[in-house]
Amino acid sequence: MAEPQKGIDIDYAGLLAKAVKAAEVSYSPYSHYRVGAAILTADGEIFTGTNVENSYIGCSICAERTAAVKAVSSGARQFLACAVANPTDDECVPCGICRQFLAEFGKDQLIIVKKGQDGHIAMPLSELLPEPG
Repeated sequence: MAEPQKGIDIDYAGLLAKAVKAAEVSYSPYSHYRVGAAILTADGEIFTGTNVENSYIGCSICAERTAAVKAVSSGARQFLACAVANPTDDECVPCGICRQFLAEFGKDQLIIVKKGQDGHIAMPLSELLPEPG
């Protein structure tokens, strides 16, 4: 499990709890797969998002990008961590598009993924996306 950057205390369980809560309002009538995300910014703010599906799959948006857009729309430009979870015990790791999108706002941010009922895994985004474009 990755450790946060020096001097930064990240509440993994708290971020994951916010991600699970965000997943509860998912709009996923096609996949029925609810996902939530919680992003911690360098300013200490937390922004949440959920996946929103559309009958045309290309119009759908993932939870991570929803949270990121909310953060950026509020002025945040540096992300420290992004927690991703669903209400089940399934692990859900950000897709390729979300990895690239998140890298724009912090290549060293931690990605925290719920694992089982009370566990998690954490890794730097750079491990999931070694050379972002």
